[in-house]
Amino acid sequence: MKQYFKNKFALSDQGAKEMVLGILAVVAQNLALMFPVTLLYLFTGYYIDGVNLQSHTGFYIGGIVVCLALIVITSIWQYNTAYKATYKESASRRISLAEKLRKLPLSFFARRDLADLTSTIMSDAEVMEHAGSHMIPQYYGSIISTLIICIGLFFFHWKMALAAVWPIPVALIIVLTSKSVQNHFSRKQRAAQIDLNEGVQEFIETSRDLKSNNAENEYLNGLYEKIDALEKRAVGSELGTAIFVVSAQMLLKFGIGTVALVGGTMLIGGELSLMQFFCFLLVASRLYEPMSGTLINLAAINALQINVDRMNEIHNTKEQEGSADFAPNGYDIVFDHVGFSYKDEKTVLSDVSFTAKQGEVTALVGPSGGGKTTVSRLAARFWDADKGKVTVGGVDVKTVDPETLLGSFSIVFQDVTLFNNTVMENIRVGKKDATDEEVLHAARLANCDEFVKSLPNGYDTVIGENGSELSGGERQRISIARAFLKDAPIILLDEATASLDVENETKVQGALSRLIKDKTVIVIAHRMRTVAGANKIVVLSDGSVAEQGAPTELMERGGVFADMVGLQTEGQDWSIA
Repeated sequence: MKQYFKNKFALSDQGAKEMVLGILAVVAQNLALMFPVTLLYLFTGYYIDGVNLQSHTGFYIGGIVVCLALIVITSIWQYNTAYKATYKESASRRISLAEKLRKLPLSFFARRDLADLTSTIMSDAEVMEHAGSHMIPQYYGSIISTLIICIGLFFFHWKMALAAVWPIPVALIIVLTSKSVQNHFSRKQRAAQIDLNEGVQEFIETSRDLKSNNAENEYLNGLYEKIDALEKRAVGSELGTAIFVVSAQMLLKFGIGTVALVGGTMLIGGELSLMQFFCFLLVASRLYEPMSGTLINLAAINALQINVDRMNEIHNTKEQEGSADFAPNGYDIVFDHVGFSYKDEKTVLSDVSFTAKQGEVTALVGPSGGGKTTVSRLAARFWDADKGKVTVGGVDVKTVDPETLLGSFSIVFQDVTLFNNTVMENIRVGKKDATDEEVLHAARLANCDEFVKSLPNGYDTVIGENGSELSGGERQRISIARAFLKDAPIILLDEATASLDVENETKVQGALSRLIKDKTVIVIAHRMRTVAGANKIVVLSDGSVAEQGAPTELMERGGVFADMVGLQTEGQDWSIA
C-alpha cells in the first residue's frame, strides 16, 4: 500500500508511510463517531422494553465519557498524521524538486518554460499539500470505514443493508467516470494559468520598453483577455466537476428514502422489529454524511493526476551523472569532431575540432548563430555533445559529475545575474566560504573599489533586484570579481564587454587581463578588436570550424576572419549624415 501511494501521489517513502497512518486515523475517527449511535440505540431499546434506566445511569455516563475520549484521541491522531505530516512532506517535496532541478542538464530548461516550472514547484506542490491534508486520507479512510460499517449491516440484516448501501457504489461510479472530463478541463485551466503567469512576468520585465513605445495599453488589453480566459476555464472546470459530484450526492439522499420505505414495509409485514428499523435509520443518518464529502474528495483526487504527472516529469528526467573524482592532466580543452543539436531543432554543431591550450587565450568568433555560445556550454557540460568528445586535461567531460567539473570553471556572462543583497555577498557567490578579506581582494582586482566607495554603505550596500542600483559596467565588474574569488584554472568569457561603453570596457578589460593570466581561456566576442591579442582564433560558421589559427596568420590568409575584420573596420567609419 505504501508503494501504491508513493507512485500515485509522488510521495517520498516517509510521506507514503505517513499517508497510510493518516488513512488509518481517519478510519478510527469515523468508527469512533459511530459509538454514540450505538449508545443511543441501546438507550432507546431499554426505554422501549421498559427497563429501569436509572439503574443504568453509570453505564451511560461511562459510555459518554468513553465516546468522548475515543473521539478526542482519534481526532488528535488524525490531525497529527493528516496535517503535520503533510506539511513536512510538502517541504520535503519542494526541496526534492529543487534538488532535482539543480542536477538536471540545461537542455531540460531549454525545453520547459520557467513560468511552468515555477508553477510546478509552487502551485502544484501547494495543491498536493492541500490534497494530502484535506482530501486523500479522508477519501480512503471514509471508504474503508464505510465498507466496515456496511459489512456489519449485512450481518445484521442483509435486506435492510442492501436498501441502505446501494446508492454508495453507484455514486462512486458516477464520480469515477468523470475523471476524463475533469482532466480535460484541468489541462485547459492549467494552460490558461501558465499563459497568464507568463504574461504578467513578461509585462513586469518589459514595462520600460512598453512605456517607451506607447505599447503599454495594448499589452494590458491582451493581459486582461488572458485573465478573462482563465476565469472562463476555472468556471468551466468547476461546473464540469459539479455536474457529476452534485448528481452523485443527490443520489445518496435516496438511500434514506429506501431505508424508510423498505424498512416500513418490512416492519408492517412483521419481517423487521421496531428496534432493527430504528437502528438502520440511525446508521443511515450517519452513513451518507462522510460519503457526501468523500465524493467531493474523489473528484478532487481525480484532478490531481495532472499535478502529479508534472512533478513526476521532473523527478523522472535523467540527471547528468559522472564521477566526483576529477584529476586532469593539465587544463587543455579539446573538441574532437563534436556534433550537437537542441531537441526538435536543427543541428547547431556538425563537426567541431580544436584545442584551447592552458596558458593561452582562445577566441571563438563568427556570425550570430554559428555555435560559439554552444561550444562554451559544451566545454562546461551545461549540455552533453551528441557525437564526438570534449575533454579537459584528457578527461572526457561526460564522465565527470557536472558540479565537480564546474569547480574548475569561472564563467563571466554578458548578462550578469545579481541578487538583492549586499555587494559583499554578491561577490561571495564565487566562493561561499570566502573571508571578507578574500572578497575585498577580489573586488580590488576587478576594479570594484572605485564605484563601491561611492555607494551609501560601501560593500554593505544592498544593490536591489538583479543589481538594479548599478550600471552595466559596475554589474559586470562584480561578475569578474566573483571569477577572481573563485580562481578557477579555466575561464569562459561570453561577450563580457559587448554591452559596455568605451570607458567601462577599458576598465573591465584591464580586470580581465589580470584574471586570465596562466589559465585556459575561451573568449566569445563579436568585436574583432576585443580578440586581437588572443593566441588563437577559432572561426565558427554554420556549426563548423571555418578556419583557426593566430590572428596575424588568419589576416594573411584573407579568409572569413579577415573579411569580418574588414567589415567592422568599415562600420567604424559610418556616421549620421
